[in-house]
Amino acid sequence: MKPKPMRLTPLDNRSLFFRDSVTGLVWHQTTSRVLYADTDRSGAVYHSHYLRYFEQGRTALMRDLDHPYRQVEESGYIYPVIKTGLDYYDLLTYDDVLGIFTRPGLLERVRVTFNYVITKSDNPRIVCQGFTQHCALNQARVPVAVDALTLQAWRCFPR
Repeated sequence: MKPKPMRLTPLDNRSLFFRDSVTGLVWHQTTSRVLYADTDRSGAVYHSHYLRYFEQGRTALMRDLDHPYRQVEESGYIYPVIKTGLDYYDLLTYDDVLGIFTRPGLLERVRVTFNYVITKSDNPRIVCQGFTQHCALNQARVPVAVDALTLQAWRCFPR
């Protein structure tokens, strides 16, 4: 069953954050364009490339919240992906402009989750939605509590 299209309203004049009037959720948006290299023989975006789009959304979100990953890593933390989930509803093809919508999800003691929605920019219909879950590790790759910068990013995300 396909999800309902998003109905987005900008939260401010910067147009980085949008509220979906269907769900009430706030999302951060960044855009991208499908490269020819992202497509498979059928002309559609190869399924694993959506995880790259998720990463693009995640890093843009953290940067726009003034907590870029570089700063988090320089403070001694890394966040490898430990779990993913994706649901596909439509195709993206070469040269499509896509909207990558990202929001912080579940925050646990040593894990954080990001949620994503991908749409074609000219159509609010959802193409793909999913999540990535990450574990907080120190430089020795030992699980540790989520760092203060990431906690602050979750707190300052618009509601």
